[in-house]
Amino acid sequence: MNTLPAAFEERIKKQWGSEARLFLDALQAEAPVSIRQNPGKWLTPEELLPEVAPLSPVGWCDHAWYLDKRPVFTLDPCFHGGAYYVQEASSMFIRHILQQIMPTGPVRVLDLCAAPGGKSTLVASMLDKDSLLVANEVIRSRATILKENIIKWGQDNVVVTNNDPADFHALEGAFDLILVDAPCSGEGMFRKDPTAITEWSEEHLRLCSERQRRIVADIWRCLKPGGKLIYSTCTYNPGENEAMLEWLQDEWQGESLPITHSFEGIVPGNSKAHCYHFYPHKIKGEGFFVGVIQKNDGKEFCPRKSKKSSTAYTRIPDHLKPFIRTPERYSAYATENTTGILPTSQADFITTLETTLRILYKGCEMAETNNRKLKLLPASALWQGLETKHCAVYEADRKTALTFLRKEDIPAPGITGDWILVSYRGIGLGWCKNLGNRLNNYYPKEWRIRMDITL
Repeated sequence: MNTLPAAFEERIKKQWGSEARLFLDALQAEAPVSIRQNPGKWLTPEELLPEVAPLSPVGWCDHAWYLDKRPVFTLDPCFHGGAYYVQEASSMFIRHILQQIMPTGPVRVLDLCAAPGGKSTLVASMLDKDSLLVANEVIRSRATILKENIIKWGQDNVVVTNNDPADFHALEGAFDLILVDAPCSGEGMFRKDPTAITEWSEEHLRLCSERQRRIVADIWRCLKPGGKLIYSTCTYNPGENEAMLEWLQDEWQGESLPITHSFEGIVPGNSKAHCYHFYPHKIKGEGFFVGVIQKNDGKEFCPRKSKKSSTAYTRIPDHLKPFIRTPERYSAYATENTTGILPTSQADFITTLETTLRILYKGCEMAETNNRKLKLLPASALWQGLETKHCAVYEADRKTALTFLRKEDIPAPGITGDWILVSYRGIGLGWCKNLGNRLNNYYPKEWRIRMDITL
């Protein structure tokens, strides 16, 4: 049983009165487990995780499910292949919000505090092919995890950046939507993260609120006129929640937008701003807070032309076209000996990003060429746009797939072809080089499964 901070318990008792005991008891209960499927790598729920069926749906998010128990996700090749994301259910309410506020036509979206990638992959799945998501994380180690999860999700209209919010100042008016899932005191994660309890203090709450104001102030200018900011936290503290939305209304003349819903248990905030609380004794999920503020003034985006990007965009090399389902949609880029692709419709804007931001990943890295020898890269195996009919595919059983994911040797399948796509239930996992009598495993060593596998 977790010992909660006394000052936190006192605040909850004042807020909830006779209902406080239900709230505090819920924080000692086991947290529910939920996943969200990748619509670009579709399996039926029964095919996806048959060992934990039955599944029940998360009401406010399509293709999302509660599990009746927590499996060992590390031992599921579909998890490594990006067929689903393990995400806390309350935060999936972002999808319901986006269904109401997403503009029509191509949009540019910034997920400012994106690691590890749950909300970014959710947003990406809702974008049309000509839209773009910039997924940013300021902490380099967390940005690396974000990059891995974006690659495994397999969409090409995403750019991963590693920047402080202040670095975006040159992009005034550039984004239709900005999601700020702000770093917070983490009260909503008390039952999942004991560290959040030990770090809690009244001083920590104040510091979190100050940091949140700096983050939002830095990024507000990047919304276009009429653009919308989705502000969320995983805490219950009013100073980090309602007070932040009211500050945006008063200080920045933002307009609070209501979100209609019919889901029981979602509690409106005690504020002049429209906002929504998720409490663990009210809904099946963790603590979560969210509200939407619209910017009605400001400037339209005007890209600066004083700097030049070091990246040149060209036509796709002929030797890569067979691996691309719709090559007419893409432009190629080259960095040293790596060739990648990205949507032509967003190439100019990505060029602008490169003059301002530290970009870790963009589009899809397809291949390396050394001494005219082609080496297919892991991201292309996980990419949703891969033309698999032109690939030699090794459809592995679970044991073989997990052996591959441990970066160990797997049996040569007797398939002809230079590069072999290792697949599990139709989900691409990575590449092997066919050496005739054996396969050379090219799964990234930093992604490999390290735990012992007993099947």
